[in-house]
Amino acid sequence: MKLENDIIRKRYDRIAPYFEMMEAMMEGLFFKSWRKNLWSRVEGHHILEVGVGTGKNFEYYPPGTRVTAIDFSPAMLKQASQKKAQKAVKVDLDLMDIQSLAFADSSFDTVIASFVFCSVPQPLKGLKELHRVCKPGGQVLLLEHVISTKPLLAKVMNFFNPIILILVGANINRNTLRNIKAAGFAWVIVDQQSSHIIKLVEARK
Repeated sequence: MKLENDIIRKRYDRIAPYFEMMEAMMEGLFFKSWRKNLWSRVEGHHILEVGVGTGKNFEYYPPGTRVTAIDFSPAMLKQASQKKAQKAVKVDLDLMDIQSLAFADSSFDTVIASFVFCSVPQPLKGLKELHRVCKPGGQVLLLEHVISTKPLLAKVMNFFNPIILILVGANINRNTLRNIKAAGFAWVIVDQQSSHIIKLVEARK
C-alpha cells in the first residue's frame, strides 16, 4: 500500500503547479457554490481540513475559528503555502497522510474535506481516522464526487477510471457514501440538493 501512496503522491506533485488551471472551468461553473455550501455548515472553533490541496477553500474559512489544514503532497502544500502568504490566511499547514493522522483522539469540532476521497488509496481507513480525531458529537463534512447512480453513466465512469487514475491519481468511480456509512458514525445525512455524482454529506460522531 505504501507503493500506491507514493505513486499517487507523485502524480499530485507533478500536477500541483497546474492544478487550479486544470480545474478552473469546473470550479467556476459548479464547485465554488458547493464549497460555499459545505463551509457554511461548519460548527465549533477548531477545524481540520484534510486534503487542503492548493488552498481552494481558504476564502470560505469561517472567521474566528482555528483551522489546521493538511495534505500528503509536498508540491500541493507548497502551492497552499504561497496562497496563504499572498492572501494572509490564518491557517496551520502540515504535511500529513489522511490515512494516518498525527492528532490525538477527539481533537476537532469539525473535520472537513472536499473532493479528497477519490484519491485516498484506503478510503475506509482514512474515514475512520476522521472519525477518530473528531470530538464526540462533532461533525465530519464531506463534499465528494462519486460513481453515478445512473447505470449507463456508471459504466462509462468505470471504463475511463483507469485512465483518469494514471493521469491525475484520482478515481471517478468511488462509492464514498457506502464507505462513510461503514466508518462508525452515529448517523450520516446526504444533502437533498446533492446530484447523482456530487454528494454533500454530514456525518456525526
